[in-house]
Amino acid sequence: MSLLDVTARPASFVELNTVIPNVVVELKYFTGDNFVGSRVNGYEREVCLITHPAAQALLRVQHELASFGLGLKVFDAYRPQRAVDHFIDWCREVGPCATQSRFFPDLAKEELFSKGYLVRHSSHSRGSTVDLTLIDLVSQTELEMGTEFDFFGPESWIDHQQIPRQARANRMLLQKLMMQHGFVPYHHEWWHFTLQGELYTDTYFDFLIA
Repeated sequence: MSLLDVTARPASFVELNTVIPNVVVELKYFTGDNFVGSRVNGYEREVCLITHPAAQALLRVQHELASFGLGLKVFDAYRPQRAVDHFIDWCREVGPCATQSRFFPDLAKEELFSKGYLVRHSSHSRGSTVDLTLIDLVSQTELEMGTEFDFFGPESWIDHQQIPRQARANRMLLQKLMMQHGFVPYHHEWWHFTLQGELYTDTYFDFLIA
C-alpha cells in the first residue's frame, strides 16, 4: 500500500459532472446528513471526484438508464484518507450516539469495523469506487431500495430478501447495469461498486475535495 502526498491530485481524476452533466450528486459526507452526523474531514466542496475510466463507465450506465427514464444519483466517490481517519476517531468517541437508531440500530459503534462496514483504508480513496442509487429523471426522486444509503445491517446486503418486491427489483437493475459496464458490487452494501481493473490498485490518496 502507498499513500501519495496530500496535495497531489492526479490529472486522471475528473469532476463527474464534466463527464455526465445531468448526473445528480449529493455528497452525504459533505452535507452532514450521514452516520457521523456532521461534515466529514476532507470534504470542502460538494463536487464528485473520480478517476476518468470510472467516470466513462458511469456515463455508459447513465445512457442505458435514460431509456427507462432513470438516472444515477451519487452519494460518494473519491474519499480522502483523512475522511476515513475521521470515521476511526468517531468510532472511538464514548457516550450516546445520536445517529445510531437511524443508521445502525442493531450494532455498537465499535462493531462497524469488525462487521466490515467501515475499514481503515477504503477503496474509495483509490478513486474508482462509487456509492450511488437510481432516480426518476423527471421527478429526481430516488427509487425504493429497501434501506437508505449507509444503513449498516443485513437489510442493506445485496441479496437480502426481507424487503419489498419493488426494492429487490430496483437493486437487481442497479447491480445488473453496473456489472455490465465493468463494476464489481460489494455484497454488504447495495450502493457500493468498484471499477474492475481500476487505475490505482494499491494507492490511497488524501488530497482535499476542494
